[in-house]
This record gives sequence, structure tokens and C-alpha cells, in this order.
Amino acid sequence: MNRDDGTERHRAGEHEAEACPECGGRLVADAERGERACTECGLVVEEGSIDRGPEWRAFDSAERDQKSRVGAPTSEMMHDKGLSTNIDWQNRDANGNALSSRQRQKMQRLRTWNERFRTRDSKERNLKQALGEIDRMASALGLPENVRETASVIYRRALDAGLLPGRSIEGVATGALYAASRLAGVPRSTGDLAAVSRVERLEFERTYRYLLRELELGVPPADPSDYLPRVASDVGVSNETEQTARRVLAAGIDEGVHVGKTPVGLAAAAVYAAGLLTGAELTQADITDVVDVSAVTIRNRYRELLEAAHEHGVA
Repeated sequence: MNRDDGTERHRAGEHEAEACPECGGRLVADAERGERACTECGLVVEEGSIDRGPEWRAFDSAERDQKSRVGAPTSEMMHDKGLSTNIDWQNRDANGNALSSRQRQKMQRLRTWNERFRTRDSKERNLKQALGEIDRMASALGLPENVRETASVIYRRALDAGLLPGRSIEGVATGALYAASRLAGVPRSTGDLAAVSRVERLEFERTYRYLLRELELGVPPADPSDYLPRVASDVGVSNETEQTARRVLAAGIDEGVHVGKTPVGLAAAAVYAAGLLTGAELTQADITDVVDVSAVTIRNRYRELLEAAHEHGVA
């Protein structure tokens, strides 16, 4: 028998196993009964199959998570990616009963040694401090989980590449978070980062440019329209004013007004110009109080935006 004949017989055997031996109907598996039966005549071809699912039942997602025997998924936000043991701080057993004094002392010693083993060298201690700093700043800025994960990956790359000597942990963490927010399309201004960072604005801006150059992050140029919703929300303008500001800003971008200008300043100037067009009672001081932009910047930019809007028939 040649190889081709053997292959054909093997395929024929597989086809026969999928068909009912009595009527040739299709076989389906019943996981609840552990059987394999024919859909046409009901003949049970196989029974007593192994149930590979859990032996418990869950009726909602919370109960399913509580009974699950697997841990949380790995996360870049933890220095060990969440793969190490975590001892709960509550001094209670699995049934919720309080531990005795001797057991509490034992658990405290276990927590101490567990924490020491989790950060065994200076690199892990550095990473733990930086990731905690990224999480703190991201929470203060309201950044989503994917931005925090991206910032953690950027910081890990900088640490592995040896870019930290001569720079503070907080400065590199702030620069990584700023780059991650730009990459995710939810940018925050340097003023927003400076308000929650523990380092000076000039330091983390310099560190950010260093990370861009050394890690080749490929962060796209800042788009002023990405900052517009946040500026409009902080100022508290109406939906009509925000939509007008978006059209004014689009006209300015078409005319090249945005070239060489700060994107936050253009967004703030567009909101002010839209307030003039829609009759909103909005002053330059109202914007500068909530946005890190000077009144001089708004005055210089809104005139250029209005001229571009007139050219495009927006105003």
C-alpha cells in the first residue's frame, strides 16, 4: 500500500467517526450528559466522556470571578507583571474568621519576606516605584488603562536600554506617560502633566524628547483638534459653541495657521473665537483660569483663526 492510499483511508476513517453508524447522520456532543449522539436517530455512540469544565456553577460574572481558580491576567502596570504571590492585608482566613494573635504575627512575617522577595534587586525596586508613579499621575489626569499600560512598556524599554542614569525616576515616568497619551490619541498638555508630576516642567520635557530620540517612538505631531473637547469641557461652553470652534479650528488648519503653534493655545483660541461668533458670554480670563494658556496667546491666535474662518465662509 502506498502513502496516498493510507492517507485516503485515514481521512475516510475520520469521516466515518463523525457519522452515525446506523443511519449516517451527524453526531453532536452533549456536554451536560457527557454523551455523543446522532441528531437523526438519537443513537448514543459515545458516553462517559471527560468533563473538562469546573465542577462548580456560577450564575453571574461576579460569582464566576470569585470561584475561578486562576489569577488576574498579567499586567505591565506591576513590576513583576502580577505573576508573584500576593498576601492579603486582611487578617482573616478563607471563611472570613479573624486570625488569632499568633497567626497574625506569622502572616505579618510572611508579608515582609514576600515583599522582599518581590523586589530582589535595584532594577525591580526602580520599576516598582516608577510604575506606581505612572499609575498615580494617570489617575489624577483621568487617563484610561491602555495609556497606563503603554507608558509602563515605554518605561521598561528605557530601563532595559540603560537610559535612566543621570535622570530621575519621576522625570522618565512623566515623559513616558506624556508619550503614551500622545500615542493613544488622548493627549494632555505639558501643563497638565506638570500639575501632577513631582518634577519641574522643563525636566520632563527634556526627558520626553530624549525618549523619543533614543527609543524611536514615532509619536505623531500634536493635533489641536484632539485638545478641543477637553478645553471646551473645562471652560463649560455649550455644544453649539464647541461645534463652531471645531469648524473654526478646521479652517485654520487648512490655512496653515497651526504650523509652529502650540496645539493647546490654538484650541483655546478657537473656543474663544467661537464664543464671539455664537454670542457666548466668554472672556479670555475665563479660558486662562482653567487652561494653561496666556491671554496674549489667545489674543494673537484667535484673530488668525477668525481670518481663516472668514476665508472658508465659516464666520
